Order: sequence, then C-alpha cells, then structure tokens
Amino acid sequence: MRRADKKVSTMPNDTAILLIHSPDQPGLVHDVTGFIFAHGGNIVDLQQHIDPEENAFFMRVAWTLEKFTLDTEEIASRFAIIARRHQMRWKLRFASNRHRLALLVSKESHCLYDLLSRHESGELPVDIPLIISNHDLLRSASERFGIPFHHFPVTKDNKAEVEQQQLALLREHRIDTVVLARYMQIISAGFVEAYPDNIINIHHSFLPAFVGAKPYHQAYERGVKIIGATSHYVTADLDQGPIIHQDITRVTHEDSVRDLVRIGKDLEKNVLAGALWSHVTNKVLVYRNKTIVFA
Repeated sequence: MRRADKKVSTMPNDTAILLIHSPDQPGLVHDVTGFIFAHGGNIVDLQQHIDPEENAFFMRVAWTLEKFTLDTEEIASRFAIIARRHQMRWKLRFASNRHRLALLVSKESHCLYDLLSRHESGELPVDIPLIISNHDLLRSASERFGIPFHHFPVTKDNKAEVEQQQLALLREHRIDTVVLARYMQIISAGFVEAYPDNIINIHHSFLPAFVGAKPYHQAYERGVKIIGATSHYVTADLDQGPIIHQDITRVTHEDSVRDLVRIGKDLEKNVLAGALWSHVTNKVLVYRNKTIVFA
C-alpha cells in the first residue's frame, strides 16, 4: 500500500478535504484558497492538475479545522456559492469520517487476508462491518478476524433476489464502499447504480487477451514477459470502469505456471490495497471514465 514512488501521508482527524473539477479559468485557486483563509483554515495539502485538451481543472485541497470559523455543517452551503460561480463539481470530505467497507469474496483468499491484516494492524483506516460471499469457504477467515460473515449462494435463478438481499444488508450497515476482493460474480447495473464510484474491483491485467478461466495458464502458454494487475471502479460495462491503480512485474521462460500465479496474487494484493488506500484517503477524483489520483 505504501509505495516508494508515492508520497503517503495521513491527515489529522480535524481535516476537511475538497475534491474539485471545473472548466479551467483564471481565479480558481485564488477563490478556493481565499475561502479557506477567510474562515481561518490552515491549508496542509494542495494539488492541482490541468488537462489542456479538455480545458479541465482538477484540484484537491485539505485544511485543518482547529481554528476554522465555520461549523462542519455550514461549509458545504457556503462553498456552494463559489462552486456555482465557477461551474464546479465538487465533493467535501472529512478525515474523521472513516469509510465503512463491505468485502465481497468467493473462493480466492489472498486479497481478503491481505486487507484484513492491514485493517487489524491499523494500516488501513476503515471500518469493516461485514464480509459477503457466494461460497462458504472463507468463513473461517472472517471468524479469525472477528468480522461477521454472510453467505449468499448465487444461481442464475436467484441472482436478482440475492442482490436485493445484499443491498438491503449494505444499507443496514451503512456501507459506503464495496470491495470486490476476488468476488467472481458479475454484479448488475442496478447494484452499481446504488454505489457509483464506490465499488472497487481487482483483476489481472491480461484483459482482453486472456479472458475466462485460468488466465495465468493462458499467459504461460503464450510465453508472456510481463504480468500485472489492475484495480478500478466498477461500472455497468464489465471491466471498463475508471482505473485507480495498476502495477506490473517481469517474468521469464524460467517461471512456471505456479510461479506466475504466485507472482500474480502478490500483484493483485498490492494493487488492490494501493487503490483502496487512495480511495479511503480521498485522493481519487473521477472524471468521465478515468481518474485523477493525487499523490
């Protein structure tokens, strides 16, 4: 999760974060930072990016609330005045509001154990009220970490009904982020619509070349020299959502299928954890079908 090529910092709990994108125009930074300064805020992080082809401006700014003169409930309505002036689309987040995650799994355990270990150690600052699976094989993992496990057997005949039961459970536990930690079911457009830009998936990066079962076996047979993993937000278009994080590693003819699977699982764990870290620390801004991931 903590990558050498990325600046990683944990904001204090009394921090507000704005994620903004708008048409590029003069005065954007001035007006946003002026709003924060005018109310006694101390900016602790500010990053911006301009896409000249799209004439689009992107910004992430974080400031401490210790001496801020607006109550947290007032900030959004007061900032909305500036946002309308500049045609901004924006999100306001507070570091004190921990994301509530649901982990969805099937039979593969490597991503699940990795996230649970990071959570238990305090490295992943989230709450995980439940684990959902279409198989019962990983119940022991959830019991080991003291997290309730919910088994929903899925068939082609009950899939729609099961999804409604799962969504009801997610609402009951106030889940805001769903992590498909090797959940081998295609979720419906209705499920995706309930959590826009808040369902995170992980898979190998062989698509579209090696689709279906046993992609590492297919890669071995073709003699690939690079394998990788991709984590992205889920959309109604299968495996076409905005990419959050990717990584690769080189392999050679000396690596067996078993080696490729082992190396691939390590990549999947680290890429999913890296993507989730960016998401829960409010560093990802989705624009159309791509992301701006701030350092």
